[in-house]
Amino acid sequence: MHSEPHRSRHAQGERNLRFFGFDVHGPVFFSSAALLLAIVAWVIAYPALATEFFADALSFVTTQAGGLMGALGNLFVLFCVFLIVSPYGSVRLGGPQAKPEFSNLAWFAMLFAAGMGIGMVFYSVAEPISHFSSSMAATTAEAAAAAPLGGAAGDAAASARLAMSATIFHWTLHPWSIFAVVAVGLALFTYNHGLPLTIRSSLYPLFGERIWGPLGHVIDGLAIIATVAGLATSLGLGAQQALAGMTYLFDIEFSALNQILLIVVIAAVTTTSVVLGLERGVKWLSLINVGLAAALCAFVVVVGPTSSILAGLGQNVAALARELPVLMSVSGRVDDSFFRDWTIFYWAWWTAWAPFVGLFIARISRGRTVRETVFYVVLLPSIVSVIWFTAFGALAIEQMVAGTNPALIDSELPLKLFVALRALPLAEISCFVGILLVMIFFVTSWDSGTLVLDALSAGGKTETPKLQAVFWIFVVGAVAVALLLGGGLRSLQSGSVVTGLPFMIVIALICVGTLRGLVQARRAQAGPV
Repeated sequence: MHSEPHRSRHAQGERNLRFFGFDVHGPVFFSSAALLLAIVAWVIAYPALATEFFADALSFVTTQAGGLMGALGNLFVLFCVFLIVSPYGSVRLGGPQAKPEFSNLAWFAMLFAAGMGIGMVFYSVAEPISHFSSSMAATTAEAAAAAPLGGAAGDAAASARLAMSATIFHWTLHPWSIFAVVAVGLALFTYNHGLPLTIRSSLYPLFGERIWGPLGHVIDGLAIIATVAGLATSLGLGAQQALAGMTYLFDIEFSALNQILLIVVIAAVTTTSVVLGLERGVKWLSLINVGLAAALCAFVVVVGPTSSILAGLGQNVAALARELPVLMSVSGRVDDSFFRDWTIFYWAWWTAWAPFVGLFIARISRGRTVRETVFYVVLLPSIVSVIWFTAFGALAIEQMVAGTNPALIDSELPLKLFVALRALPLAEISCFVGILLVMIFFVTSWDSGTLVLDALSAGGKTETPKLQAVFWIFVVGAVAVALLLGGGLRSLQSGSVVTGLPFMIVIALICVGTLRGLVQARRAQAGPV
């Protein structure tokens, strides 16, 4: 690794431009902002053309690069295992004397709320029953290709196991490993090597001083584009689900206009949270959200099919362990529509989220060891995801098998959670909590994502003018609205997948840079393993 990178002649803060209350790194800010606003204008002006473009781009990425993306996803899991078990796990982010800024509970709540809150609520019921239905219907070769692991036609018990294995696979080790790789790399080079808190810093061991030139500008700009796409996808999902819940509960019209109005209202709340700051805003909203999520999950366990849920915890983990080699396999799966439409979409979506979630986790993880960071970021959220999806998946699948809730089959994706909850006692209360949960996750994701976009566009600065954060709130909201108007859920998903592919290659390079940085940091620390 190049020596003393913190003395680089191109310290980012020294080159920032200050104008109209902004403090930005010019090349990154102007290029990414201009491109994003141009995309918004294009999608709104030509929605049909945009829809066709996103569909073609999605098809190209998933068919031509699906195998590569699947292999890289596996690589990131293995790299996290290495960080936990190797001597390099003892390296402390910030140096041997650094102390954590937040308690374990607050730290975990913030990283979890930033990580995948909206998605977990949106897909809590939708994904298990989608996999269950496709598995039950896998009576032809084409239908089997769209089902998890080829399906189990007509076998409800086997289909349930396959459905839960696939769902848990998508929401546990792989996504959080992607986040952890980025978080550790950024925290290491920021706190141990004195570089700015930007994506390019983690590639210093590979490219040296060149990261301060056009190469670095492209990397940070790509991180901004990926972050906005990932956030916009999640915000679009959240707006659809929150409004669907309001429609179901309060008979509010489910329309594009109301979705936009909801995004505007949440933008105002997010702006307030950003102004309050990390300690008073994101931290407390994250704690509230984790509490609400725990309460709703406990309610489903107690009032729903308790015995099936409790038994399913062990059964689902065992089923996942049994099916994991096949689920992780990428060989010969190019024609597997389940692999393309679900696994590759998720890997690309998590990758689009990686610069935002990884940078945010890095920002709040100073003082923790690499081993501790990876353990908390990968294993604890994975355990929570197993519990969450087992509870809601068992509830929905049992309702389908018993035929007690026929509306669940034909309901739209954003409505499925509320349809499942409506069949339980105290339905109005649980549905209201579900809506509230989505909306607060909406705010915490948007809030923490805005802080990250702010830092990336300011060359790594974490203290920037509030007006700058408000600008990024506007940009993310505008992209979410544009994609909703230009094709709805499918355009949201396509935009996320297309931006995820190039950044996945960047994350692979971050693994190499992080390993080199850890070698130097451990030598400097010279402490016990």
